Amino acid sequence: MDDSIVKGNVVNDRVLNDGDKVFYKTYNRFPVAFDHAEGVYLYDVGDNKYLDFGAGISVCGLGYGNALLNRAMKSQIDKGLLHTSNLFYNEPAVEAAEKLTEMTGMDKVFFTNSGTEAVEGALKIARRYHFNKGKKGCEIIAMQGSFHGRSMGALSVTGKDHYREPFEPLIGGVKFAIYNDLDSVKALINENTGAIIMETFQGEGGIYPATEEFLKGVRKLCDENDLLLILDEIQCGMGRTGYLFAWQEYDVKPDVMTVAKALGNGVPIGAFLACGEAAEAMKPGDHGSTYGGNPFVCAVASAVLDVFKEADIPGHAKKMGEHLWKALEEIKEKYPDLVVDHRGKGLIQGLEFAEGVKVGEIVKKALLEQKLILISAEHNTIRFVPPLVIEREHVNEMQEKLDAVLAGLS
Repeated sequence: MDDSIVKGNVVNDRVLNDGDKVFYKTYNRFPVAFDHAEGVYLYDVGDNKYLDFGAGISVCGLGYGNALLNRAMKSQIDKGLLHTSNLFYNEPAVEAAEKLTEMTGMDKVFFTNSGTEAVEGALKIARRYHFNKGKKGCEIIAMQGSFHGRSMGALSVTGKDHYREPFEPLIGGVKFAIYNDLDSVKALINENTGAIIMETFQGEGGIYPATEEFLKGVRKLCDENDLLLILDEIQCGMGRTGYLFAWQEYDVKPDVMTVAKALGNGVPIGAFLACGEAAEAMKPGDHGSTYGGNPFVCAVASAVLDVFKEADIPGHAKKMGEHLWKALEEIKEKYPDLVVDHRGKGLIQGLEFAEGVKVGEIVKKALLEQKLILISAEHNTIRFVPPLVIEREHVNEMQEKLDAVLAGLS
């Protein structure tokens, strides 16, 4: 056996074994340790090459090693200013906020460290907005099948019992409607309701986009009842559906929105944004973050937003999404006993597999045997969320690798 392969295997085993000794066991990790990356490929410690169709769970929208992002990071590091606290202003944060508000039409931004924290802030805006009007402890309507994060507030509006139950009691006043069922939302609205929170496109929940009728109907209900509409764009935003933010396709503007993941392309940053009265709801001292909006992460986010605009990343994602759709349709037609549904748009698509097919095993075989990175979602679904900079040849390569795995199952 080649010496480099032996060395790689030894290093990989050491990293895995040492990690198992020191990490808290909240993840079922795959037995691979990655070392470096370039473009849309990752390389493990043995220098094996993997095609990435998971993008770090929709995070690395611009792939790996983008020259502009690298320059932005290095430039800020060379300045020696990574953190100042929010007791002061910093130029990268102002620039990133200006770009975000321009691209979204929102009025105000608060930078966080993650998507979960962005959801926490959005929920606090809703409570504060109604508190200012004399309504305390307003109720929030969320959606079944949703996923908003794992902190206590975000978990409270996540519509999956198996995530919530071990940590109850969570925050109160949350009711769950049926996604894409407007009547179910109407039935839950009462004088105590203050906000409706939903993903514009459910990712973790199984790749389900909101219908235009539902999204516009929810917006109308919010307008009629003085409710805040909170749209979670953490996974589906930043170009993934073929639009910078998924709600822009339907021209249904939220009062509050959350964004993270691809905003930092791997650097941990999130944000919640608000417009109108919701943008003025919070007062000094109502919310804060030690690290949120520091010069380093905001320099990267600002550069990310520049690339998205100048290279029309959403347009590219829409175009590549059409090719991905065709490829996945061919997979579905070739394996009708395995694949029962194909959903999604742009570069967030999913194949739902028949009951009894173990999606986790498909994902594992693709990784270990074909060097293809995939991730799963609810409803026995494989999620396809590659870097937004993929080209046709990458889709073709993915199709060949997935076909090889499924051929072994069928």
